[in-house]
Amino acid sequence: MSRMASTSADVLPTGSRIFTSIPDIFFIPEFVFGGLVWTLVASTLVDPTVSANPLGWVMFVSIFCFVMTTLWFFIFACGANQGGIWPSLDVAYHFVAVLLYLSASVALAYVTVMLGTVASAVPVLPPSILKIYRLDIAAVVMSHLTTLLYFLHAIFSALRWKSS
Repeated sequence: MSRMASTSADVLPTGSRIFTSIPDIFFIPEFVFGGLVWTLVASTLVDPTVSANPLGWVMFVSIFCFVMTTLWFFIFACGANQGGIWPSLDVAYHFVAVLLYLSASVALAYVTVMLGTVASAVPVLPPSILKIYRLDIAAVVMSHLTTLLYFLHAIFSALRWKSS
């Protein structure tokens, strides 16, 4: 009878086991790529004349997810994730992070495409604008990679939750 009873202690890792378990191994690349999105967007130019510039949303999402993932990581590392609700909270958080990052990635890609459209009309770009455009492209790539990482984390968390 005890074989049928499953506890979250069997499901969610704690301590150093989070570095060796799927999906929790995705924490580290989520930190790295999410931090890159944050720093790349922070180093681009925000045009104050554009009233609907979505870079503020991108910064909010990247900082929010970075902070929440850090808290989530420490909760797992300290072993405070051993209640019955934690597997479902893990799935919910990562799916919310996917939705947030997807919206931010699309907005960032849109801004970059618009900048590229404007830049293509100019025969020779000034080096400062070219640098900003390249930073925006790098931020779009990192943002989409971060979205993919959160999506994989969410899928594997959902599989773990379903099997618990």
